[in-house]
Amino acid sequence: MTAGPTVHGSEPDIGGPLLDARLVVDRGTFRLDLPLTIEPGEVVALLGPNGAGKTTALRTLAGLLPLSAGHLRLAGRHLDHPGRRIRTPTERRPIGVVFQDYLLFPHLTALDNVAFGLRRRGLDRHQARRRASDWLDRMGLTGHARRKPRQLSGGQAQRVALARALAVEPALLLLDEPLAALDAGTRLDTRAQLQRHLAAHPGATLLVTHDPLDALVLADRLVIVEGGEVVQQGDAATITAQPRTDYVARLVGLNLYRGHADGHTVLLTEGFRLTAGEQHHGDVFVAFPPSAVALHPDRPDGSPRNTWPATVSGVQRHGDNLRIQLTGPVRAAADVTPLAAAHLRLTPGQPVWAAVKATETRVYPAASG
Repeated sequence: MTAGPTVHGSEPDIGGPLLDARLVVDRGTFRLDLPLTIEPGEVVALLGPNGAGKTTALRTLAGLLPLSAGHLRLAGRHLDHPGRRIRTPTERRPIGVVFQDYLLFPHLTALDNVAFGLRRRGLDRHQARRRASDWLDRMGLTGHARRKPRQLSGGQAQRVALARALAVEPALLLLDEPLAALDAGTRLDTRAQLQRHLAAHPGATLLVTHDPLDALVLADRLVIVEGGEVVQQGDAATITAQPRTDYVARLVGLNLYRGHADGHTVLLTEGFRLTAGEQHHGDVFVAFPPSAVALHPDRPDGSPRNTWPATVSGVQRHGDNLRIQLTGPVRAAADVTPLAAAHLRLTPGQPVWAAVKATETRVYPAASG
């Protein structure tokens, strides 16, 4: 039985979001099943732990991996649709990509790196270099046009890569960990510049990142994948207020538990009871920040309604404070000052008492809605 011909693209369908896709990709025992839409001018961040399917999604959108099922429609045109035997090669997709390591051509100047994609799109050398020069000006790199990549700083190389991706006026811009290769100081400035350029981009943008700060600053909407499936999506305020998995809770810096509420009492799946400030009934999540966890050498008296014995299992620097990992009836993280840590002699193996006020807890239904 012979396969039918591969169709490169299809007639555009008018209406709907700029990117409308359901990415179903089988790779061995792993399956990605990701519904994804992005509106014109919208920046969507795709987050998830290692192995969640982020890179698979990006490579599929770029045309480097085929769909097993589903569809990929961009700017009203089907680029991939296995059911219709449509598959568009990478070079014919209206997509720009900024890779984590930028992948600039080492033998070309910054100007010719930006002009490369324009030449591939059919512009002559003069037109391509003129437009590339304009993009370098927009990126604040006017004086760097004739430098090779090895003569550029990390932040400058990132801006050249972004200029190269945007110069072809892509309907979809893919950013693969675009700030990961930068040091902390350069990252701060480059993030601000990237935010400005993304705000001016009329197309759809997908940002793949591990960094929650990059996602919160740059994206209009977050899509979180685990095990090849979407576990939560929404704007930053929604995600940070009501995380629904342990990964998301860690991402936004919250202690998260699941349990069953009966009024102010929540019986956690670990068998521990927490008292909450609000009344709920049924299956719920309970969340509170590490800053809400107070540590004591002995069982505390007074206002906290939730206390339990714990053991210090880890101590890490966290900004100006120390983040203390605790084991016990429930696992938790607590933030304390270095002075408090020294006073309590917080080292791995040290027994302590943990306390959280009921009013510091946040309770919300476990059923997504």
